[in-house]
Amino acid sequence: MSKPLVAIVGRPNVGKSTLINGLAQRRVSIVEDIPGVTRDRIYCDVKWLDKEFTLIDTGGIEFRNEKDQISSGIRQQAELAMEEADVILFVVDARTGMTSDDETIAGLLRKTGKPVVLAVNKVDSDNQEMDVYEFYSLGLGDPIGISAVNRLNFGDLLDRITEGFPNLKEEESEDIIRTAIVGRPNVGKSTLINS
Repeated sequence: MSKPLVAIVGRPNVGKSTLINGLAQRRVSIVEDIPGVTRDRIYCDVKWLDKEFTLIDTGGIEFRNEKDQISSGIRQQAELAMEEADVILFVVDARTGMTSDDETIAGLLRKTGKPVVLAVNKVDSDNQEMDVYEFYSLGLGDPIGISAVNRLNFGDLLDRITEGFPNLKEEESEDIIRTAIVGRPNVGKSTLINS
């Protein structure tokens, strides 16, 4: 039986890579203060209580420059992760507050019809807990205030993520063979997938 897939999406620098490292309890993704460090999808396995699943880290989604090939490629990678995911973890930033990109991403997530867990990251103090409520207006259910750096509220977050997993009966499940296409830049990997 294949493990459920959880895609982590959001704008650049909201703490997606820090979060995946915390949930995986090891360094899986590179964490930097500059945007655009994560560009491709990064996969890692996570276990919570009796459930195992695979997390997919994605690059930050931006909409300000539609002609920028790097931003467009990162957005495509995130969209592919959303397509294959069973649950989508949408990470936003409490310090920055809600942005127009957050609203656009929320619109894309609603169209998927998949379970979405809204994590408001960087809630590092009691003063910031009130900042979580602003994100109710995204229409994605109850947001969960977390701190990826301090691993605050990870248990509640993982409970919410695993609630969205599909219930597969043993006889209905089937083993799925997954294939990865790898290679250096500009050798035609995306063209091959598109074909």
